[in-house]
Amino acid sequence: MRIITLTTDFGLKDPYVAQMKAVILRICPEAKIVDVTHEIEPQNILQAAFLLKVTYHWFPENTIHVVVVDPGVGTSRRPIVIRTRRYWFVGPDNGALYPAASSDGIEATYEITKTFWKPSPTFHGRDIFAPTAAYIAKGGKLDTILREIQPNTIVKLEISKPKIRAGVIEGLILHSDNFGNLITNIRREDLANIDIKVGDLLQLSFKDKSIKIPFLKTFGDVGRGEPLCFIDSYGHLEIAVNMGSARQVLGLKPGDKIILVKIS
Repeated sequence: MRIITLTTDFGLKDPYVAQMKAVILRICPEAKIVDVTHEIEPQNILQAAFLLKVTYHWFPENTIHVVVVDPGVGTSRRPIVIRTRRYWFVGPDNGALYPAASSDGIEATYEITKTFWKPSPTFHGRDIFAPTAAYIAKGGKLDTILREIQPNTIVKLEISKPKIRAGVIEGLILHSDNFGNLITNIRREDLANIDIKVGDLLQLSFKDKSIKIPFLKTFGDVGRGEPLCFIDSYGHLEIAVNMGSARQVLGLKPGDKIILVKIS
């Protein structure tokens, strides 16, 4: 049994995800399909890249990760497959696959050159990426559908690092989870670089606003409805409101910039 994961911005209101799964099961009925998420913000390639990077390595070796966040669907952007040290990655050549694939060690890259039927110009998830993943899972002869290309020709999206200067960290919101918690690109080691430690009070600035926020260990360290920040299970700084939504309270979303300064 081969595992195929799906990450998309399709949501679950429409039948798009079900159609992708139907295609996979037609080609490889024994495939085990796992949904990573279908709630990526529409066309947010960076968010997809981040969530794939923090998730892919929890799966068994030879899992096939399919990512379809594809604002360039139907254009000249290439459909690709990346084979890494332990996994396979399938999706559009727009950079979403690169952070995860490169962290595992890219061994070969391919362009998808054959489809199983005439693809729609607007739904390559169903017509190209899902059947390709299923064919790989089935153990099909890959040189009949793939053409090897040079790894240096694929789009290389990097998850930006925060800017650190004179006790100030400029970061970015990468993801907002179902609870409204805001995950940033600021990591544990970035805070250590400017001597921010648990118990410190910080100033958080964003847009035209500024608030004081404590750096603590977990939600329950503040009262209900109070904001805090902490290091989450990914090792990233997360901004939250205990028993509430930081996204709603602060009005922040993926892609927004923030500035942190230690007060005391």
